[in-house]
Formats: sequence, structure tokens, C-alpha cells
Amino acid sequence: MMIKRVLLVCGLAALVVLALSSGANAAGSKQILFACDDNGPLCTEPNQAFSYEGHYIGHDEPSILFYSNHAGSGNSQTYKLRLPVDPPTQPAQDGSGGTWNFQLHPAFWFGVATCDDQSAPNPGGSSFGPTVPCTSDSDSNIYDSPDPTSPSYIGLHPGGAYEEMQFYPPGWSGAVSCDATQWCAALTIDSFNENQNTGLDNNNDCLETVGLEPVNFAFITKNGVAQAPANPVEATAATYTPDPSKDLFMGSGDKLVVALHDTAAGFQITIHDLTTGQFGAMTASVANGFGKVIYDPSATTCSVQHDAFHPMYSTSSEHTRLSWTAHGYNVAYSDEIGHFEYCNAISGEGGHCTQDGIYDTDSTLDGFDDDLGCYSGASSFLVQITGCLFTDEDFDGVPYKHVWPGSTSPPQPSTQSPPIVFSSPTTNGASYPRIAFEADLPRIEFDTNPTCQRHISNPADPNPGADCVNPPVGADFYPMFVANTLGHKCSWAEGGPNARINAGAKLNNFGGSSTTEFGPLLQLFYPAANGLPSYRYNDFRRVLDSNPCLGHKQNHKH
Repeated sequence: MMIKRVLLVCGLAALVVLALSSGANAAGSKQILFACDDNGPLCTEPNQAFSYEGHYIGHDEPSILFYSNHAGSGNSQTYKLRLPVDPPTQPAQDGSGGTWNFQLHPAFWFGVATCDDQSAPNPGGSSFGPTVPCTSDSDSNIYDSPDPTSPSYIGLHPGGAYEEMQFYPPGWSGAVSCDATQWCAALTIDSFNENQNTGLDNNNDCLETVGLEPVNFAFITKNGVAQAPANPVEATAATYTPDPSKDLFMGSGDKLVVALHDTAAGFQITIHDLTTGQFGAMTASVANGFGKVIYDPSATTCSVQHDAFHPMYSTSSEHTRLSWTAHGYNVAYSDEIGHFEYCNAISGEGGHCTQDGIYDTDSTLDGFDDDLGCYSGASSFLVQITGCLFTDEDFDGVPYKHVWPGSTSPPQPSTQSPPIVFSSPTTNGASYPRIAFEADLPRIEFDTNPTCQRHISNPADPNPGADCVNPPVGADFYPMFVANTLGHKCSWAEGGPNARINAGAKLNNFGGSSTTEFGPLLQLFYPAANGLPSYRYNDFRRVLDSNPCLGHKQNHKH
């Protein structure tokens, strides 16, 4: 059964609204918004600001990038992760209560680039040449030249998609949560059905049913078998409906080993819950219904190529990136922030906000995306507050307040969650010797800071880079990553400059602010339809010449 779009009463564009129901909670039917063209909150950030329908798309994704020249580092990673615990004080509608994880991030994830020859930059070929096949797990896919006459011009880059191993926090509406108290997780893969060299999008039926950025989606299950087809053309309601009898549910505070690696059947995720002894897995395989939406602009019907997804690169560096994403990375941890705003009244479940909540300043240009995808406290699994999930364009919502762990001194454990804690990844025991911090703020800050000049050439702004700032205008606070070292062991914590995972840990907060940590503007280039590359400032990035947070007894040689 094909999932069709329905119109919300706000009259924005049609949204994919998928009904969810979980037998684990008496709250009953829930909804999740996973429509990338309409700014669904769980999508990879594209380099362009508007969808094919002309609607704004933007997602705030502060990230850590991991670099290694060790063969296999680009396609096989193992992380240690501790899920955060929500504070004892529940959130209150007037903002006076605690801050729970569903308010800070509808998801956080571990990511890697994958092959998809139906995805940008050159599906179907162009005057630059035919589509270049993607050889999985290989650095032969590095096409990172801005010269249109070069055989490695980025416009000839093999087609790529981006994998995200996403974790979803408990406690609120089914648009975010699977359960009142337990976490769930899913393997998602985002593609981009456009030829960037010609500007030609996929056919209208695909655009109207799966969108310009189609997403394969499958929950992590206890037996590794998908509940229903993962590809967006054949997906059913069962694809998106969490099932506690089949899916891996995890407790707050659980310690996990998360492994991402390639197999003959497809890219595979495994999760070992060391706290409970449970195991979960998902493989991006044909058997699990994964598939690539066929790029055929002349077709009248959207179709899918049943195929497995495999990682694109062998290594991870500044040159292993996709051609269409705002971020310029391969192996990364990222947090999906900026997606919760209090709202005091809504038009209906999944609708728009009719009475602004606390903090919402509603400046001239917003009152739009940050007031959409709204759910009432009555629809919640547990916490009875009403709020909205779409992009907080003016940076005045909960994730931009001093409510993160380590964002205040002294800490406030009654109202602030302990941080997400994770290790730097390893590849067969080998470490990643370099890291970078990256935030895509220039790409998304045009509402409160319209004078940010991110276009360098094709098109060009008068003074590229001028007025692009971190933290963004409107934010009281912007989260960062802190290295916590105790003895010979180091782990990452996300939050404020004092995000501490152990009272005795030594902290490295990289200058103590997001401004210093994420560093200067990053110049990236992308294929463009006029035959020349487009240069843009989409991100801030700070590259370190070492990894200051290596795990216990890791191999430092690679």
C-alpha cells in the first residue's frame, strides 16, 4: 500500500501523516511526521533551503566528525553509548518544570554515507557524462573537485544517500516517542532524487508521494527482520508503527554497544544492550524491503528498485562527503535539535499552533515552521504538555535555553537531564585519530539573521560570510560537546561547557562556548544546474589535528 499525503488545515503543503499505535501505551493512536519536503523533523539536512514546492527546509544538527585513513573506517564503526535519564521533575506548560529529552531532540544519531545511483548528483546522466557507478566501501567514490573539466568533478560524484542510526526519546507524543518510559531506535536512509547538474527533479508522482528526499525507514527489531517494507514507495502503516513485541525497546540509562558495518546483504546495525542483555539489529537489505526510488522524470508512476544499501567509502576525511547535504561529512554523530516549542492551543493533532506558548517571540518571518506539527498533552504517552515539532526558525524554543546538562553552574539535576554519553568510534579496535566539530547554522539562520551572507559564488552575495554568527541570533544558548576524561578513559558528553558524566572527570570544553568549539565558516561547493559549482557557507567547522577523546586502550597508530 502506498502512503499518500493528506492536507493539514494550516494549508501549508501536503504532509505525510502516518498513524501510529503502540500496544505498550494506553494513549492509543499516535502520529509521526516524516515528510522531508515539508520540513519533517527527522530528515537529513539538504544544502538548499527550499523544497521543490518552494517551502523552507531546515534542521539544526550540531555534529562531531570522525576522521581516519585506516581502511574500513569509512564503513565500520563501533560506539559505546549511554542513554540519558530524564530529570525527576516533569515539564510544565508554563516552562517552570523540568526539561526532558524529547524537548531537546526528537532524535540523535550515528551516520555514514551510502551508495544510491538513483540519488544526486547525476542520476540519469548529463552533459558532464553518464551516471558513475558507486563501488561500495571504496574511496574510488571520492569526486571532490570544483573544476567542471576535471574527471573528478563533484557533479560526476557517484549517487549517494545518508544513513542515520536514530534513537527516539520516551515520554511524549507518538510523533516522537514509542513509549512512556522506554527508548526505541530505527535505521533511516535519506536519498535526494534530483540531477544537480540539470536541476531536474524526479517525476510528479514521486514528488507527491515520497517527496524529493525519500526516506527508507525500519525500526531496530529483536530478530533483525523488518516489520514491513522499509522503502517509502511500498511502506505501510506497519512500517512506522512501533511494536514492543518485535522492536528493541531500551531503558533510560541503559549502556549500549552500537555497531555499524557492511554485510553482503546490506549495511547492518546491531545494538547490544549491556544493561538488560537484549539484542537488536536491522540490515538495509532487499529481504527487509529496502529500495531505491527510481529516478525517471518522464514516468507517470513512482516506482522502486528493490536493492540493498551499502556504505560508500573506505575511509573518513574532509573529502568523503555527499554532493547534496548541507553538512560535509561521512562518519559522524549528530543531534537533531531545534524541534520543540511550547504551544498553548492547537488546531488539532498534527496541526498548527493557535495560541503561542512561553518563549515563542513570533518575529516577522516566523509563526510558520515553528508553529507546525503540533500535538496536545492529551495525546501524550506520559508528559501532559502541548508543543510543536517543526523547525524553530527564530531559535527561541526549549533547545536554545539554559536547560541542557552542564549549561548552568551549579547544575540543576532536578530539572536537567544527565547528558548523552558516547565514545569515539573504533574500527576493528583501531581509533579515529582526528575529529572535527561542525554546525550547519549559516544554512538555517536566515529568519532571525537575514543579513548572513552564505553565498560565495554562483550565486554570490556582496560580502560572503558577513553577519553569519554562532550562536544564532535569538538563542540564549547553543549546545556543544565536552570530552570527559577519567583515568585512561574518555567519553563525549553533549550539553553545556560543564557537561560532566562523573564528578571526578577532567573536562575539555574546547574554549567553553559553541563559538570556539565549532570554529570558523566552512566553504563547500556543490554541483549546480548552469554547469558551474556553487560555493556556499553552510556550516561552521573546526578540525583538530588529533582526537582528544580516545577510549580506553585504543590503538592510536592509524
